[in-house]
Amino acid sequence: MDIVQNSVRAQAKNIGLSIIIDEPWLVIRVQDDGTGMDKPTLKKVKDPFYTSRRTRKVGMGIPLILQNAEMTGGHLQIESELGSGTTLTAKFGLKHIDRPPMGDFASTAAMMMTGNEGVNLQLIVQHGEQQFAVTTNEVKEVLGDVDIRLPRVTRFLKEMIEENLKELKIEFD
Repeated sequence: MDIVQNSVRAQAKNIGLSIIIDEPWLVIRVQDDGTGMDKPTLKKVKDPFYTSRRTRKVGMGIPLILQNAEMTGGHLQIESELGSGTTLTAKFGLKHIDRPPMGDFASTAAMMMTGNEGVNLQLIVQHGEQQFAVTTNEVKEVLGDVDIRLPRVTRFLKEMIEENLKELKIEFD
């Protein structure tokens, strides 16, 4: 969630969140069309004592995901271009004992979709050859005049995501 919020702070209007299970790996990719980063900033973002925010002096999101990926035999890759957006790809050992649990992924994804006004989040979850995808814009289109920020919409999305995870036979924890 923290990495998606980085994209929101970078003024992204479109954010792609992909969760890919490709045994023996779990890949999380966040791609946005935000402000992007120049090369000097890109070199610093893995440092926990660097942040572009003015409200605090540390930035733990990227360093933490880097550490967690590396602890499971995986890695982190970040590509960014100023004015064009950023792509962060984290690869984790799926069944590695040191991989942190995903927690309540369905609730978190639903909140990200309904809680970021003006952002189209495209969620893709893939397990092998099977996948499901949903976007904030698709949900808004189906809802019509119903406000996407309503708690009942978040609950509906959570349940829909849970059902799709079950169909794909995905259990993160």
